[in-house]
Amino acid sequence: MNLEKTRNIGISAHIDSGKTTLTERILFYCNKIHKISEVRGKDGVGAKMDSMELERERGITIASAATYVSWGDTDINIIDTPGHVDFTVEVENALRVLDGAVLVLCGVGGVQSQSFTVDRQLSRNNVPNIAFINKLDRIGANPFRVTEMLREKLGRNAIMMQIPIGKEEEFQGVVDLIKMKAVYFDGDNGEKLRYEEIPSDLADQAAEYREKMLDELSMFDDDLAEAVLEGIETPELIKKVVRFGVISDKLTPVFMGSAFKNKGVQSLLDAIDSYLPNPTEICNEGFDVDNDDATVVLSMKDSDPTVAYAFKLENQQYGQLTYIRLYQGTIKKGDEIINNRTRKKVKIGRLAKMHADEMIELNELKAGDIGAIFGVDCALGDTFTDTSIHYRLRASHIPEPIISLSIKPKDNKSQTNMAKALNRFTKEDLTFKSYLDEETSETIIQGIGELHLDVYIERMRREYNVELEVGKPQVAYRETITKEIPFEYIHKKQSGGRGQYAKIMGIMSPSGSDDNVFETDIKGGAIPSNYFPGCEKGFDAMMAEGYYTGFPAVGIKMIINDGDFHPVDSSQLAFELATKSAIRENYKKAVPAILEPMMKVSIDVPIEFRGAVLTSINQRRGTVLETRDEEHLAIVVGEIPLSEIFGYGTALRSNTQGKAELSIEFDRYERVPRNLEDDILAEIQKNKEAKK
Repeated sequence: MNLEKTRNIGISAHIDSGKTTLTERILFYCNKIHKISEVRGKDGVGAKMDSMELERERGITIASAATYVSWGDTDINIIDTPGHVDFTVEVENALRVLDGAVLVLCGVGGVQSQSFTVDRQLSRNNVPNIAFINKLDRIGANPFRVTEMLREKLGRNAIMMQIPIGKEEEFQGVVDLIKMKAVYFDGDNGEKLRYEEIPSDLADQAAEYREKMLDELSMFDDDLAEAVLEGIETPELIKKVVRFGVISDKLTPVFMGSAFKNKGVQSLLDAIDSYLPNPTEICNEGFDVDNDDATVVLSMKDSDPTVAYAFKLENQQYGQLTYIRLYQGTIKKGDEIINNRTRKKVKIGRLAKMHADEMIELNELKAGDIGAIFGVDCALGDTFTDTSIHYRLRASHIPEPIISLSIKPKDNKSQTNMAKALNRFTKEDLTFKSYLDEETSETIIQGIGELHLDVYIERMRREYNVELEVGKPQVAYRETITKEIPFEYIHKKQSGGRGQYAKIMGIMSPSGSDDNVFETDIKGGAIPSNYFPGCEKGFDAMMAEGYYTGFPAVGIKMIINDGDFHPVDSSQLAFELATKSAIRENYKKAVPAILEPMMKVSIDVPIEFRGAVLTSINQRRGTVLETRDEEHLAIVVGEIPLSEIFGYGTALRSNTQGKAELSIEFDRYERVPRNLEDDILAEIQKNKEAKK
C-alpha cells in the first residue's frame, strides 16, 4: 500500500445538498458501480450508499457508509455522512478518522444553518477540506454568491478554482482557472471530458478570477509571487501552493458542478488527488496510558506496534461489524490485539473492506487504511493495540440528548426483542440512550431530535418486529441558580458507636458558563484534603438530579473555603452528605431557574409564503434572527424553544402548500420566561403524581 497515493476522505454537508448523489457519481466514474441510481429514483433501487430500507424510503442518509475507489493510481477511502443534524454523531465519528473532506454546498441555498455545524466539526477535528458547490443546474444557483458566503459567514479563505459555463438550466461545464481551459462533460452520463478554448464571452471574467486566484495564492509562496510578477507561473507550481494552503488549513479551494447532471465530478476527483493530504501528511496523536497519558505521535508505519480506532459499529446477522482506522502497524487474519478499554485480548477472525453494505474479504490491513473487523465485541471509540503498548486515542465529541419519550412493548415477545434492539442501538449511537423509569416501569429513550427517535422506533418495528406504544415527546429541561449566596452546614449524627461529623462553609453562585464547577479553597487545614473527594461526589450527585425540577443542574459553581472535622467521626461519606444537605438547604435562596433547549431553525420558502413563516415563528415563542431573499426564495433563520417545535414541520408544510424546506438544530439552553415556569413546575409535579 502506497500511503502517498492514499486518501481517506469524507463527504460532509447540510442536509439535501446532494452528498449521496455526488458519492454515487464518484463510484460510477471510478468504475465501482456500472449503473447510476438516484436517491429518490423511479427504479426503486436507491443510491448505493443508502443501503438501509428507511434511507431509501425517506431519501436521506441516516448512517454513515464507507466505500473505496481508485482514481488513476490513487486509492480513495470515502465515508458518506448524514446531513441531518439528528445524526450528527455519525459525522463526528467519521471526521474523527479522516485525513481530508469535501464540504458540499447547495448552489442555491449556499451556507445554510447546518453548514455552520459541519464547519465547526471540521475545525474541531482539524480536517483539511475543499469545497464543492453542487446543483448549479437549479434555478437561482449562483456559485459566486456561495463563495462569498463561505468567506463572510464561515470565515474561510475561499478561492474559486473554476467558474461556471452557463447559468441554471443552461449550465454546461466549467472553466479551469489553472489550465485556462473550458471543460465539458459529454456522453450519456458525463463520462467523456472535452477540453476547449474558453468561450469568448467568458474570457474577461476567467482572466479576472484567475488573477484573483493568483493574488491570494501568492500570499503563501514567494516563488509563486515572483513567477506571477514575471508571468511564468506554471500549473505545477500553482497546484503545489494550493496543496500547501489546504493541508495547513489556510485555504479552501472552491470547485463546482452538478452531480445530478453529471458535470464537474471528475474535476473534483482530480482535486481530491491533488490537494487533500495523504495519511503521512497529518499528525495523529494518541495518549500513553502507562505514562500518565503522555501525548505520543502515531507513526503511520506498517512495522510499528499496531494502533487502531473503532469509529462505527454495525450489528449484522452473524455478529458485530466494527469499522476501524489503522494509524500504525499491520493487522492480519488470526492476529491477537488488545482492546485498551477492557484490556481483553481479541482474535481477528475476518478482515474486510466495505463497499456500502457489501464486504470484500481481506487478509490484512496496513497503517493509514480504513476497514472492518468482524465478530469483535467492543464499544464505539475503543482503541486497539498489540500487546507491546497501552495507548488510547481521543474520543469523538458526543452531544447530549435533548428530547425523550416513553415506549412500551405490547407483549412479551416484543419486550424481549425491544431489549435486544435497545442494547444494539445504544451501543452503535452514543447520542441515543435508554433507561427504565423504576416508578412507572416505562422504558424511556432519549435522543437529539424528533427524527432521531422516530427512526429508531421505526427500526425497532421493522428490524426486530417490536409492537410498541409510544408516549408524547418530553423536553430535557435543565435548571440553574441566578444568585450568589454564602452557605454553612453542619452534618452531625450520633447513634451509638462511631458517629458522623462534617462542617462546610463557602459560596454557591452561577458559574458563568454551562459547566458546573467545584472548588476548594481551604487554608490552615480546616478540612483535610482527603475529605475533598467526598464533597465533590456530593456536589456531582446533586447536579445530576437538580433539586428544583429533578432535571440536571448546569452553570453552578460551589466553593468550599472553610469548615471543621472530627478526628474520629469525620469521613468522606460525612462530607459527601454535608455537601448534599448544604445544597438542599440553600438552593432556593439562590433563586433557581428553569432552562429550556433553544433550537435554531432555517426555512427556505417561496417569497409569497414569507409572511406565513414569520408569523409561525412568532406564534411559537420564537425569534426571527435573519431574513433574506435569494432569487425566488425567502430564507428565514430564527430560533424556537424545543417545547414549541413539536409538530412544527407538519404545520409549516400546511401553511406553505408543502413548499417549505425546514432544518432544525440545537443551539443552546436559555432561561424559560418567568410566567411559564409555574406551568412547567405544575406539569412536572403532575407527572410525578401520575407515576405514583
